[in-house]
Amino acid sequence: MIMHPEITRQIVEARLEDIRRENARRALLASRKRQRPITDLADVALRLCRVSDDGAISRLAALEERPEPRGRFVVAEVNGQIVAALPLGGGEPLRDPFARTAHLIRLLEVRADQLMHDERERRHLWPRRLGFARNSTSA
Repeated sequence: MIMHPEITRQIVEARLEDIRRENARRALLASRKRQRPITDLADVALRLCRVSDDGAISRLAALEERPEPRGRFVVAEVNGQIVAALPLGGGEPLRDPFARTAHLIRLLEVRADQLMHDERERRHLWPRRLGFARNSTSA
């Protein structure tokens, strides 16, 4: 049986199109499997650093080849491990280059702003309280 060349060409083109679609679908599925999901925020803790965190903060600085950090930090802890730290006095954040931290840095910035705002409020209110106490005792 001999087919007309035009029909053969159309059959081949249709089959190639099917193969292209199937390859695109497989590539999309494979890329979805390769993507690591962002850590669930339930696993994240933001807090002020403690003395016991000095080693972890030093490790972050060493991973980024930066000098030994000083001062207070807000840290992001994922599953009990510190993966990012932001100095309260301002400056560049420290981050673990082997963990996803981009979403955590923004959270650390917001938390640091909250803490600094609270500190400014306390400083602002403290002299007024003292003045009120002084005025009440001098009468």
